[in-house]
Amino acid sequence: MAGRAATSSAKWAREFLFRRVSSNPLGATRNCSSVPGASSAPKVPHFSKRGRILTGATIGLAIAGGAYVSTADEATFCGWLFNATKVVNPFFALLDAEFAHKLAVSAAARGWVPREKRPDPAILGLEVWGRKFSNPIGLAAGFDKNAEATEGLLGMGFGFVEVGSVTPVPQEGNPKPRIFRLSQEGAIINRCGFNSEGIVVVAKRLGAQHGKRMLAETSATSSSPSDDVKPGGKSGPGILGVNLGKNKTSEDAAADYVQGVHNLSQYADYLVINVSSPNTAGLRMLQGRKQLKDLVKKVQAARDEMQWGDEGPPPLLVKIAPDLSRGELEDIAAVALALHLDGLIISNTTVSRPDAVSNNPVATETGGLSGKPLFALSTNMLRDMYTLTRGKIPLIGCGGVSSGEDAYKKIRAGATLVQLYTGFAYGGPALIPQIKEELVKCLERDGFKSIHEAIGADHR
Repeated sequence: MAGRAATSSAKWAREFLFRRVSSNPLGATRNCSSVPGASSAPKVPHFSKRGRILTGATIGLAIAGGAYVSTADEATFCGWLFNATKVVNPFFALLDAEFAHKLAVSAAARGWVPREKRPDPAILGLEVWGRKFSNPIGLAAGFDKNAEATEGLLGMGFGFVEVGSVTPVPQEGNPKPRIFRLSQEGAIINRCGFNSEGIVVVAKRLGAQHGKRMLAETSATSSSPSDDVKPGGKSGPGILGVNLGKNKTSEDAAADYVQGVHNLSQYADYLVINVSSPNTAGLRMLQGRKQLKDLVKKVQAARDEMQWGDEGPPPLLVKIAPDLSRGELEDIAAVALALHLDGLIISNTTVSRPDAVSNNPVATETGGLSGKPLFALSTNMLRDMYTLTRGKIPLIGCGGVSSGEDAYKKIRAGATLVQLYTGFAYGGPALIPQIKEELVKCLERDGFKSIHEAIGADHR
């Protein structure tokens, strides 16, 4: 056992850092998503002296540490693997931002990431839309745009993962460069523009994952029948959301979203209509009261006309921008309540540039800002929307989360669930158990016995 664990650890480090991914091109000359038919060869950036030193140190740590902890129990070894990524993660900061993102997705897709073997504390579990979440911490859309790595990402310990945005027809998105780091501020500006491999490719991947999940559940039920409902969804140990977008050249936005519902909803534990990306011209106009009402009605009708089993259709949510006026928020709340929308995600990236980043030269780049500078803006908007919807609609708090305290503040402001992306990009896999541990301490500190008790606590 000890020998196998040490060998596995060393192999993980070698493959993670050095193996060139020939089966999934990562060439820096291509866009964020690989469009079928593209044949660009992988183009790995030159490693600097600093990069080579860091790489060597990482391998040494992995081998030595793996040998040391291989005699320990599985939970200890699992914890060590997550902590080891703190050494690996700076390696990504030496790479171009978009290439680093593709490398991270590829690593998760191939299982070259730590897998969480420790059960989540019971205090973090909750039920939303009739689905059991082992914890409320999720990965926002934008990281795994094409559903390449859902199994690896869910396996890292997220309570849920949202893939997309997925467009009906493949599109490459906006020209490069289009992702910019503001490292000192813990922020990112992106103007990717819904780069997507398209519905057909994503549906094929999700269908395969769903079939694998069903086979595993059938085998588990036949071998050890149990009435207990375990947390998880259609594609793995956690809940899977699918975020739908529209094509840049499409003249009928509703038709694009309806097509997404028809092709992808059977694989989703929940669906999201993304009308708030700042990188697709005219998209945010769909947040207007009349436009949103008409759109949601059409998408709901498309979903409800499909045949569903006992679990019913997937919940439908709308993701909105953080740059809306009070009046616009009131209109969205009214539509959500009138049409019995299942939830809102608050929020997407901002086109504003808060004071925290105003002096950074990169802040002049066009695109949506995410990360720590977005936290206050998105959380205040979350608080307002909780009041406007009278706590009747589950809200997902997204924007600037990089700690358990941040997640806790979102929950107290009215979030039922919390998502992060930029914090994960900077903090790496080790941030996931850290956030959950810190969140437990926050709940216990204030005397809450469950997530449900803390939701909207600031309003009481």
